[in-house]
Amino acid sequence: MEYIYSAMVLYSAGKDITEAAVAGILKAAGVDADAAKIKSLIASLEGVDIKEAIASASVMAAAPAASAPAAAATAAAAPVEEDPKEEAVSEEEAAAGLSALFG
Repeated sequence: MEYIYSAMVLYSAGKDITEAAVAGILKAAGVDADAAKIKSLIASLEGVDIKEAIASASVMAAAPAASAPAAAATAAAAPVEEDPKEEAVSEEEAAAGLSALFG
């Protein structure tokens, strides 16, 4: 993740995201940078509009968060009622099953 974060720092600062710049940020942070990972990151960002990617990611992240309270409200609105007779029968059946096992 530190490789992606370094690219985001460069983007936020308005700097070019280059191998040397990413390596510099990682070195400043005390990370032993892997040149292959840096090359992979730079290659994967080629042709990507970071501003658009951030905007679409924030829209996707907001959608599940918005639906979660609605689902919780629906679940709270319809409480499950349990029949005490069913619970007693279940306990009796469980006791009969245990007595059959242990004689």
